[in-house]
Amino acid sequence: MTKPAAAPPARAAHAPVAEAEMRASDADRERVAELLRDAYAEGRLDVEEHAERIEAAYAAKTLGDLVPLTRDLPAHREVSFEKPPLGGPEQAAGPRPQGPVRLPARNEAPTMLAVFGGSSRKGRWRVGSHLRAVAIFGGVEIDLTDAVFESPEVVIDVVAIFGGVEVKVPENVSLHGGGVGIFGGFDVKEQTAADPYAPVVRVKGTAVFGGCEAKPRRGKKLKEWVRKQLGAD
Repeated sequence: MTKPAAAPPARAAHAPVAEAEMRASDADRERVAELLRDAYAEGRLDVEEHAERIEAAYAAKTLGDLVPLTRDLPAHREVSFEKPPLGGPEQAAGPRPQGPVRLPARNEAPTMLAVFGGSSRKGRWRVGSHLRAVAIFGGVEIDLTDAVFESPEVVIDVVAIFGGVEVKVPENVSLHGGGVGIFGGFDVKEQTAADPYAPVVRVKGTAVFGGCEAKPRRGKKLKEWVRKQLGAD
């Protein structure tokens, strides 16, 4: 009687996982995002390429997803995700800095919609070059005072129909714009920042039986912004 063929050996329960298959951490994603911002500032990436790769970096699940994003950038060819060994040079250099650790800024959709309700965006989040706010029988709140600006200019398109949109900006950025109010109001408290490299926020749109208000928030200054990315310091 023929003996049945032996079953293939099962994969060891603790077999090592290839580096490309390892799950990416927030720190890994942020490291690649910083390299992409540097490449954008150096002119290696255009605006669309930079935006696409930044989005892919923060959506990456594994280290293998991150590697192709910088593979064609000469200065950033080999991105290492290896952690320094205990007692290595980075740890021997001195104690870790004290104070709270800031988490990576949130990625948010470029459109905010409030229909018979409300939509609010505040805290530490990434704002790109364009944002659209639509309020229909509802309210939208856009707070940029703690946001991380990824573009030297942010254009906010507003549509308010029987609703309201409120925009708050840091006191050290430029704020310009204006819109059309039809049985409603559109109020942009314009200001020009003293720093010529400061980001510019432009608010425009229409308010029908509704309103839009954009104003600086006194006492709040932007610290993370495109000026640093462009090396203008």
